[in-house]
Amino acid sequence: MARTLIEFIGDNIRAQKSVPKKAAAAGNLYQSANNGGAGMIGQYYSYVEGDARNRAISVPTISRARDLMASVLGCMSLKMYTEIWNGNEMEKLPLAPRTWLRRIDPAVPNNFCLSFLFDDLFFFGRAFLYITSRTADGFPASFTRLPAAMVQTLDQAGPVWFAPSKQVVFQGAELDPNDVVQFLSPIQGIVYMSTQSVATALKIEKRRFQNASSPIQSGTLRQVGGEPMSGQELADLAAAFDAARESGAGTAALNEFVTYTETLTSPDKMLLIDSAEFSAMEMARLCNIPPYLAGISVGSYSYQSSSEARMDLWTFGAKAYAECIASTLSMNNVLPNGTYVEFDVEKYLSGEYAMGDLRETETETEIGVS
Repeated sequence: MARTLIEFIGDNIRAQKSVPKKAAAAGNLYQSANNGGAGMIGQYYSYVEGDARNRAISVPTISRARDLMASVLGCMSLKMYTEIWNGNEMEKLPLAPRTWLRRIDPAVPNNFCLSFLFDDLFFFGRAFLYITSRTADGFPASFTRLPAAMVQTLDQAGPVWFAPSKQVVFQGAELDPNDVVQFLSPIQGIVYMSTQSVATALKIEKRRFQNASSPIQSGTLRQVGGEPMSGQELADLAAAFDAARESGAGTAALNEFVTYTETLTSPDKMLLIDSAEFSAMEMARLCNIPPYLAGISVGSYSYQSSSEARMDLWTFGAKAYAECIASTLSMNNVLPNGTYVEFDVEKYLSGEYAMGDLRETETETEIGVS
């Protein structure tokens, strides 16, 4: 018996309801690839810091500058505050910190996370945190760092980054930009700046290594008369002369057909000391730190105390990066409007952070003894 049109439609509706529906994956628009995008976040075996960064940090002065500033940002704590008008000026009012403030990435301490956020800003001019969980109010609860060398932005070619990207690619697939906190440094990444100076420094280091592996020639034996000696005879003469010197003989005897001329080469010339000093000064300028902080001789320039050295390092080097990190973590995609994050700079500049760690250690020792 033929079914009516109404019966046919009703059977189709019931059949569709009986088919189990697959739950849409969160952010499925950006996570379509299993071997890229969010699916590869946390797969640390595939993480790299980039060849350009690794070449640059092999220069001793760049490595020293990076470590100095990373130690500043890695040792300072973050704190939250809001601002209120007290009738004369805006006053900072401390707030209870959110849970992630003491542990941005649950897998690693802030010392490591903040140091390598700075590392990305220092070398590439930008850094990335991926939001791994959120609180009930929709704001981030935890993050993980994405190496800047592995992130591409399809809407910005760089090396100057003008705004947070809307097309963020990680491991070959796009991420939801709403889940990525993007830090944009006010200073261009050094792998894009003065590339010739960095390349020159690397070539100087390579030449110094080659020269350090070569013996310094003490002199030259030269035949000035008589029947010309063969190559083997000349080699035997030089070997006999070296053997006599190594045996401790203080007097050398030569006939009228052979002369000896001392070489003018010295260890400092072989190791290119002057070139290395100039290169170190150039790298200090590139990294924006006072040269003396990297152990470079600067003549009459000196500092009076360690507190002034800390102030110089903070003012000329680390401050711009610290402001970048704190300002980005204070934006409305991370914290509610009117809530801010800042580094505890006063404790660092006064040296109290070191004394505080020392006092805590002494207290723990006393408790253990008692």
